[in-house]
Amino acid sequence: MRGRTWLFDLDNTLHDASPHIFPHIHRDMTAYVARTLQLSDAEADRLRITYWHRYGATLTGMMLHHGTDPHHFLRHTHQFPELERMVVFERSLKGMLRRLPGRKILFTNAPQHYAEAVLAIMGVAQFFDAIYAIEHLRFRPKPEVRSFLRLLKIESLAAERCVMIEDSAENLRTAKSLGMQTVLVNTAHRQTRATPAWVDLRLKSVLELPRRLGRLR
Repeated sequence: MRGRTWLFDLDNTLHDASPHIFPHIHRDMTAYVARTLQLSDAEADRLRITYWHRYGATLTGMMLHHGTDPHHFLRHTHQFPELERMVVFERSLKGMLRRLPGRKILFTNAPQHYAEAVLAIMGVAQFFDAIYAIEHLRFRPKPEVRSFLRLLKIESLAAERCVMIEDSAENLRTAKSLGMQTVLVNTAHRQTRATPAWVDLRLKSVLELPRRLGRLR
């Protein structure tokens, strides 16, 4: 496994974003959509969810249909005055990443400033060789194949030598179509009854990864 490159998602993969962070982001995005498009909160929330399901990110829908400036959107929807209190993670995450052989890259639909802040709070930034946030992907979020291809090109990586670790089965579908191995972190917040055919390994927690490496070819 030393020759492998591990591509890690961030939210609900390396930490639990559901209790505090996601509700905060959803409120801020709904408020942004309502303010920008002059909609009621209920209408804005429905549109936010629609764009998220259709494109993988609310930002994409706002850019495509309303000409939204992505930098302005991200700046106003990812402000966390008390981020350290909001990040929920396992203290053993650091040890897991230390034991895992090979290069590690963070691959997230979140903005860079937020991703860097969360890694710093968890004390694991030193384990990642690179961060690919939404800005580095030309605002093309997972599961768009173009975001994966851009990362592979910049890093000169062969997809067959990569393992994608994600809580989103749809994002893993794209990874598998390119030839990557796939690990689904099936958290309590995103339970699925059956393991999709394109998932090579399913874990309840990312902390299980080092001791389950034998399940990956």
